[in-house]
Amino acid sequence: MTDTNMERLEASPIPEIGEVTFAELWSALKAGLYDFRAAPGFGLAFSAFYVATGLGLFWLGAGTFIWTLAFALGFPLVAPFAAVGLYEVSRRIEAGEPLDRSEVLSVVWRERTRQLPWIGVILTLIFLFWSFFAHMTFAMFFGMAALTNVSTSYEIYFTANGMAMMAMQTVVGAAVAFLVYGVSVMSLPLLVDKEIDFVTAMLVSLDTVRKNKAVLGTWAVVIAGLLFAAMVPLFLGLFIALPVLGHATWHLYRRALYHPV
Repeated sequence: MTDTNMERLEASPIPEIGEVTFAELWSALKAGLYDFRAAPGFGLAFSAFYVATGLGLFWLGAGTFIWTLAFALGFPLVAPFAAVGLYEVSRRIEAGEPLDRSEVLSVVWRERTRQLPWIGVILTLIFLFWSFFAHMTFAMFFGMAALTNVSTSYEIYFTANGMAMMAMQTVVGAAVAFLVYGVSVMSLPLLVDKEIDFVTAMLVSLDTVRKNKAVLGTWAVVIAGLLFAAMVPLFLGLFIALPVLGHATWHLYRRALYHPV
């Protein structure tokens, strides 16, 4: 790491964590919808890649229900990265700056050399753990042979072993999803907005969630509900859900953290 990069990382002080109210949560969601309406092209463009990715994962799991289920449940773990460009759009709208396409894309492209990719590595490892866990629990309850014909034997999931497996995957999946949410909900917009290292950003994010359990817990439920509902029609609902949630998360971040000068 060069001295210049070190100076960039040290440029921004650690933000102060405030208390977020439910009224501010609702206000952030409305602001997110406003931003999407103000610049729908950006929202549709940034979400298109993830819709295509979702369809690709669905295709990879086609014919094998357990993998389709695992990929579908794991997809929201990587969805926050669709919002990186949306944060910049919301920042520009908030600051009254022009929404120049090349400038917005250059900001997104620049993130590859900053701290954001490190969080991507961590979330990818968590996603791989979840995929491995789904495979492991299926083999534990049904054995490896069942993987060869499970696509034509969906009733296997309604047996005692099937219900027990799904219960275990639901509990672990919820814990994994909340971990991903905790480390990313504030760290992603923080890294886009300020010069700060990814470890500090994740710790700030976790601390913000801890200090605002009720409001940010509700926001987690809203995100999960909208994403899962949006995935039902072949992931096409993500064209709307991802942009609105991305913009809204930016506004929630602005309400939750105070940046000392």
